[in-house]
Amino acid sequence: MTQTHAAAANRELPSTWNPADVEAELYERWVAAEYFTADANSDKPPFSIVIPPPNVTGSLHIGHAFEHTLMDILTRRRRMQGYEALWLPGMDHASIAVQALVEKQLREEGVDHRELGREKFLERVWQWKEKHGGAILSQMRRLGDSVDWSRERFTMDDGLSRAVQTIFKNLYDDGLIYRAERLVNWSPEMRTAISDIEVEHKEVEGELVSMRYGDGENSIVVATTRVETMLGDTAIAVHPNDERYRHVVGTEVELPLTGRMIPIVPDEHVDPEFGTGAVKVTPAHDPNDFEIGKRHDLPMLTIMDEQGRIAHTGTRFDGMDRFEARVAVREALREQGRIVAEKRPYLHSVGHSSRSKEPIEPRLSLQWFVKVGPLAQAAGDAVRDGRVAVHPPEMAKRYFDWVDNLHDWAISRQLWWGHRIPIWYGPNGEVVCVGPDEEPPSGDGWRQDEDVLDTWFSSGLWPFSTMGWPDETPELEKFYPTSVLVTGYDILFFWVVRMMMMGLYAMKDRDPARAIPFKTIALHGMVRDAHGKKMSKSAGNTVDPLEWMDTYGTDALRFTLARGANPGTDSPISEEWVSASRSFGTKLFNATKFAMMNGARLPESTLDRAALTDADRWILDRADALVSYVDEMMEDFQFAKATEALYHFTWDEFCDWYLELSKVQFDGTEERAELTRQVLGQVLDTLLRLLHPTIPFLTETLWTALTGRESVVIADWPQATGAGVDTGAADRIAATQKLITEIRRFRSDQGLKPGQKVAARLSGVSELGLDAHVPAVRSLAKVTAPEDGFTSSASIEVGLAEGTVTVELDLSGAIDVEAERKRLAKDLAAAEKELTGADKKLGNESFLAKAPAEVVDKIKARRETAEADIARITARLEALPQS
Repeated sequence: MTQTHAAAANRELPSTWNPADVEAELYERWVAAEYFTADANSDKPPFSIVIPPPNVTGSLHIGHAFEHTLMDILTRRRRMQGYEALWLPGMDHASIAVQALVEKQLREEGVDHRELGREKFLERVWQWKEKHGGAILSQMRRLGDSVDWSRERFTMDDGLSRAVQTIFKNLYDDGLIYRAERLVNWSPEMRTAISDIEVEHKEVEGELVSMRYGDGENSIVVATTRVETMLGDTAIAVHPNDERYRHVVGTEVELPLTGRMIPIVPDEHVDPEFGTGAVKVTPAHDPNDFEIGKRHDLPMLTIMDEQGRIAHTGTRFDGMDRFEARVAVREALREQGRIVAEKRPYLHSVGHSSRSKEPIEPRLSLQWFVKVGPLAQAAGDAVRDGRVAVHPPEMAKRYFDWVDNLHDWAISRQLWWGHRIPIWYGPNGEVVCVGPDEEPPSGDGWRQDEDVLDTWFSSGLWPFSTMGWPDETPELEKFYPTSVLVTGYDILFFWVVRMMMMGLYAMKDRDPARAIPFKTIALHGMVRDAHGKKMSKSAGNTVDPLEWMDTYGTDALRFTLARGANPGTDSPISEEWVSASRSFGTKLFNATKFAMMNGARLPESTLDRAALTDADRWILDRADALVSYVDEMMEDFQFAKATEALYHFTWDEFCDWYLELSKVQFDGTEERAELTRQVLGQVLDTLLRLLHPTIPFLTETLWTALTGRESVVIADWPQATGAGVDTGAADRIAATQKLITEIRRFRSDQGLKPGQKVAARLSGVSELGLDAHVPAVRSLAKVTAPEDGFTSSASIEVGLAEGTVTVELDLSGAIDVEAERKRLAKDLAAAEKELTGADKKLGNESFLAKAPAEVVDKIKARRETAEADIARITARLEALPQS
């Protein structure tokens, strides 16, 4: 690495900052230099993050951009702090999403994938994956992700497939995987069970139909939104304490249209206050009914086939689609006079497949399950005993709500794309689980289970399978457990809990502190629009981060996302804010360019503070404070607070004040100018390194130009100098800032143009020890020293902490008195009109009685502002010279 302090002027910056000119080239240079490649044999302390693997079908959306920005900030900072930093990338095979996509392609070609056959279909999937999959990986490069591309993984690659087969075998042998008939979410279109995360609940307009079972005094009325499922009813349930039905509990009633007799059972699940207080029980097609069925040992009749068609009922409805049957059954009941009431439309929540968009069907099905009891217990204990921290801590309750109430996990899917279940069935009922190093049984009658595993099964292994488990690899030894998991609170249950269960199980022979998959779970919220609304295509408020990156640059997007990232809470974003971040980048670029044009450079040794001005010591102390604050906030995952502090230091303190003060110092002696160059260089060096994890491209361009060194990616993270705070310098700079600000405000009130200079006499400066700052006051406030014969025409008194400075100004000839009088008269009329309007509303008793309190408060505030404006303008008019 080049360590010379090359003259900054020799490393010229372009005239303007255009991100598109440099981003792609810089990123490829970083990758080629292997800055992101982690060394598992390094002596450095480890830091590791595994990427939440995006779907192979996916593209970068705003949620990805948000999450990846946060992970990259953490990784880049740790790398600069001297850690061996591994951010491991990869993709998920997205079983159901990819299968649906390739099936659709085949249908468009006139091919049924079932006729094509499993092997040919999988060939097509792999072809699709090679040609179209993984577009998001190139988009991650656009975003600047500092991931170790040499360790990129895919959930269907050989190593991860071996891990999946190994853990399945281990769980099976330990009695934690079993096969049983249970109720699952079923997609009739895909003909497979789907996971909870693939179900979206939507409010839909349906119907609520009340119908009478039986006749006479023992008849009973039930209501349902799904009339067709009555064909699978095996009981009616009432609350055991409901006096209305005590006489019929234990009796039977005829199920209409079927001729079957079904019992009336007591069950505390029934709400006697809802509807008639009696509910139909269809155990094979409703989760609550399934539990009632188990409690009362009821028959569980599956009345729909895999495609959602009525089947096995022995009625004329067999073969009908479920929606067709809903109408036909209702009308058949109407013919029998059994429809008591109908409510239409009836708004209720219905689960839909996120892939096929159809309503899912709760369906009793033979599936493979993981017995989660002991695994969930271990996952809960790891957080309870402090081995894994949840951040922010208040989110831990949500974690326990999930992990302490888990049901057994259905892991089989009736698909072809995915990890095939390693179970073989023999001709005589044998069931054999085969590990990755074992030969499957062969011979007549042996066959492998047709199903594949839930995608979340393999992604649950991600923190250790990506590092080579089940082998004891250097990566596993060095980087497991991972340091932090950055993820949204919305998938806390679906992914995080599964990784906890799988990691603790796979690593159970390790020391408990090293068995956990990650040390910290850092939860963030969702990105929302500028009004705080959830983004959705239907609402028309989604944004494409790639478009914003094209328009404003990647750094602007990243800075905006980080500035809104408060732990565990949702983050609004708007294009206006991204544009503002672009302006921030331009401000930083111009500031650095100004500094370099004036010879800013890094000091070759520690600066002698005694030789520095108040302004120098103040900005160095502020930079020290910034380093400490950013460190504190970053360690607490307070990205927004850290970024806000960086913004305000850069814009308010460094650019608006120190750069302006430095211009005055450059007009002094060469010794003073040289020290100013070194202070500028040192502060910019610190600032650019602090900003690098958030805005990597701009800071790389500026830092390498300023320092002449190789790359800020591998620079050291800034450390506070420990010089202590010069409170005297801080106080004098604060006084100088206030004095300049008040003079500027007075000039504006007097109608002076910003660059117009006027003579002024400053009294009381020496008494406050501010003599050294008079040149800065005169330069920045645009007031010149008084000459002989000076006569003031206006004055102000500026109260400072230690006393008062009187500023007398000669405004004669500086303003057009008549033009100013007309302008002020117009402003006064507007203020008086505002006051009259406010008084009229506040004097209207009828208005005050009806108006919300916040509206009244706003009007009162407007009245106070109007009064203050009138007083200010009147005073200004009175102070104007008489013509």
